[in-house]
Amino acid sequence: MITTALTRWFDLTAPIVGAPMAGVAGGALARAVSLGGGLGMIGVGNAAAPEFVAEQAAIAAADDDVPFGIGLMAWAIADRPELLAATIAARPALVSVSFGDPAPSVGPLHDAGIAVAAQVNTVADVTRAQEAGVDVLVAQGTEAGGHTGQRALLPLLQEVLTLTDRPVLAAGGIATGAGTAAALVAGAAGVWIGTPLLACPEALNSPAARARVTAAAGEETVLTRAFDVAQGLAWPARWPGRALVNDFSRTWHGREAELAGSPDAARRVVEARRSGDLDAAPLYAGESVGLVTGERSATDVVRELTADAERTLRAVPRLLR
Repeated sequence: MITTALTRWFDLTAPIVGAPMAGVAGGALARAVSLGGGLGMIGVGNAAAPEFVAEQAAIAAADDDVPFGIGLMAWAIADRPELLAATIAARPALVSVSFGDPAPSVGPLHDAGIAVAAQVNTVADVTRAQEAGVDVLVAQGTEAGGHTGQRALLPLLQEVLTLTDRPVLAAGGIATGAGTAAALVAGAAGVWIGTPLLACPEALNSPAARARVTAAAGEETVLTRAFDVAQGLAWPARWPGRALVNDFSRTWHGREAELAGSPDAARRVVEARRSGDLDAAPLYAGESVGLVTGERSATDVVRELTADAERTLRAVPRLLR
């Protein structure tokens, strides 16, 4: 069994955390990841209701036999403190507070006995997270799906590891046991995965979205602000979103200033999200999407990643002859 600071802290059998993808990672997906030996997370979007947090946490926890976590967006909860309150009431093992300053949330979470993680995309993010008292840092590379930064994972991970003695997780582009093993050998305490879970039946996304994911190639993603600008979302500009290329992004990526003044384009994205029209709605996915080729349980995904990582790690000594 692989043992790291992450697995010891949360009593896991797999050094894997399911990324808290808003609109995808609900209680059922979080529970399935945790049943596989990892730590499943629930993603809470900026428009979520406190009742959503409570409902999904109840699904994840079931009979309290597996741990789970919740992911919040710092920029959103600044204006929605009720989401933090609902999260604390749900008693998760871990809460991630990312995409903004985690400091205001760390104290209340620690007072409730809850560990805090934060995704970091720059050295400045690392400094801010440590000064805030964050317990676990997630080095998120630009290869990741969803909102992310501009730096590639491997150089970022190496730099973060030189700056902290706290557990560091690797996020972005990891979808195989070998990739998991590589992150562990580099010094990470675990991996934070999202894209490999996009085709899991436990996810909140639609069957059509899961089919689109399994048909996509790794070259078919774009890092863009077009979807956020079209919807008028308050996402900070430094975190664009990596999504599968579609008709809307082909038309508007790189034309965000023009897009801000186009109500028809904005209306198209909003309506597409409601109707599930994947030609215009964002389908966030990372560069490892080409490795997701079929729909299967998140429990199986986590178990297979862990078993393959163990096999890879056992083979490493053969390199030293």
